[in-house]
Amino acid sequence: MTIHFDPESQVQWLDTDEFSTEFLRLLGAAQEGGSMVSECYLAASRIDSNDRGNSWYREWIRIADLNHERANAAFERGHVLTAQSNWLRAINYYQASTFALDAADKKRQDALSIMRACTRRYIAHLTPAGEVVEIPWLEGHVLEGYFLPSSAASGRAPVVVCMGDPGHWKEEYLFKVARYARERGMSLLAVDLLGAGVGAEFAEVVGRRDLETSVGCVRDYLTTRDDVDEHRIAILGDGAGSSFVARGVALDNRFAAVVCDGGLWDMHERAFLTNRLWRDGGGSAGIGGGWPGPRFHCPVLITVGGQGWLESSIVTDLFERLKSYHPDISLKIFESSETAAAQGHYDNPTLANEFIFDWLADRLDQVPA
Repeated sequence: MTIHFDPESQVQWLDTDEFSTEFLRLLGAAQEGGSMVSECYLAASRIDSNDRGNSWYREWIRIADLNHERANAAFERGHVLTAQSNWLRAINYYQASTFALDAADKKRQDALSIMRACTRRYIAHLTPAGEVVEIPWLEGHVLEGYFLPSSAASGRAPVVVCMGDPGHWKEEYLFKVARYARERGMSLLAVDLLGAGVGAEFAEVVGRRDLETSVGCVRDYLTTRDDVDEHRIAILGDGAGSSFVARGVALDNRFAAVVCDGGLWDMHERAFLTNRLWRDGGGSAGIGGGWPGPRFHCPVLITVGGQGWLESSIVTDLFERLKSYHPDISLKIFESSETAAAQGHYDNPTLANEFIFDWLADRLDQVPA
């Protein structure tokens, strides 16, 4: 087992970044209730570096099954809180077990099916109970979400919608952000683009050029609920691929606030392609990398890790260009000195979530109920 610990970086396998990043995500989830540090290290210690793909699945499914069994046993004895804690960890471990498997792999589909079953049992025993919702989007492909009503409001409550990048599983939000919303009197709608299945059919959707239309459909659905304050709906676009959320919000003036990449990744790719074309003689140097879409109609927050995929200097430059289009936009860069500096804030999601949800609460409080 070749695991290296760098106190200024992370625990990692020396020969692969992908598995190291996923392991970091699992460790970071511990402080949010999505894993236990000791279980993560136990699973990692059993992974065979010569057969990492198979042994990764085997060890994480093993830990997931143990938590699932503990949850069911605790529930049978009437210990609902203990059952919920174990279901929540099982959800994360089942998802982790599929990390290296192809979408059509039966082991992956079976693990995700059990993950969904754990999720349904978990949200059904929250107080107040959550519910599974379906949101019309494409013909033959509905969005599935988990709606967790606010525990602080008896009438219409503000809502935070959480959507990740195109391949992001919504189940992660149950331990990653749900408590931050509910503790601040907000309802939460966790939704992904993967539909109601186990994701094998998503290949037909991920390549679409109109993913941003899903954002408006989610907003339309929320207006049909009698427990939602439609004037105080915010959205959190999570992950580097969440520019589709930024595009969707820019096309829809009904959101009260948004936390996302603000279109930075779109701008970065556009600038790269423009410079490439100009260097090859096929473009114009005057095109630049500006925001290609409509302006936002609400306050925007962008948070990035200083050690993420884009260097801080590039992020700052793109942000200044974006700010010229939309003055009511803020940028928070988490540096290594305070943690939460990794891509996706995986090294300390708590710090990032506290900042994000305080910002959301301040913005939604400014909108009359």
